[in-house]
Amino acid sequence: MRLRFSPARLLASASLVAMVAISLGGCTAMSKLSDVTGSIGSTGSRAEAAPTDPARAVEVYGERYRANPKDAEAALGYGQALRANGQRAQAAAVLEQATIANPGNKALLAQYGRALADNGNFQQAFDVLSKAHSPDNPDWRLLSVQGTALDQMGRHEEARSYYASALKIAPGDPGVLSNLGLSYMLSRDLPKAEEALRQAYASPRASSRVRQNLGLVVGLQGRFAEAETIVKADLPPDQAAANVAYLKDMLNRSEGQRGAPKRTPVASLSQSD
Repeated sequence: MRLRFSPARLLASASLVAMVAISLGGCTAMSKLSDVTGSIGSTGSRAEAAPTDPARAVEVYGERYRANPKDAEAALGYGQALRANGQRAQAAAVLEQATIANPGNKALLAQYGRALADNGNFQQAFDVLSKAHSPDNPDWRLLSVQGTALDQMGRHEEARSYYASALKIAPGDPGVLSNLGLSYMLSRDLPKAEEALRQAYASPRASSRVRQNLGLVVGLQGRFAEAETIVKADLPPDQAAANVAYLKDMLNRSEGQRGAPKRTPVASLSQSD
């Protein structure tokens, strides 16, 4: 089945496409919300022993947290597990209390900032993340998350300065480059968006999210056959078919919801956890 869309009409709704594209990030064809490139504030041996199933991790860390809510390690593990399980409001509440009980704990501040961003509190998230690292000792992952918060507030030029700073520390990181590409997409500069996403896609560390975002940007420019080739390249037939269906759905949604609000949830930009 061929996609039939006007490139101009698609471009006019690029922000909406970004909103839909990643809010469905839990699809089987997609990776989780974040391009996981590392962990801020690892909880050490207890984290290593935690269950991999998010629901079970919530149960295990919840017990530890309730036994001592002021335990920073338990609160951090519980907050991370809640976020992974989609319990975003509860994660923010737990981490807020933990930061009050452990003022200055940068690992907790980092996770609290992410949880705020999950819930759409972008300005507060940006402010909290600013306290989680410092100009003399910046964390490139947090710089990238701050960039996503700025993009969500429509402050795209500022966001790109944060991505640029992150890339100086972690050159070529595909997650940061993907965020940069989405930033350009949100401001409707599709050629620059494609350029950044192709750089990300070329990395051996690129996630499936990068593939999807590149295919989406190519499709938005009217090159649908090429977009389909990108999203299904080197994948098993079932996953390739799912990716193509996903791409068609995103482009269909962009065409059918031109008048919808253009608010872009934080999940549209990949936070590096």
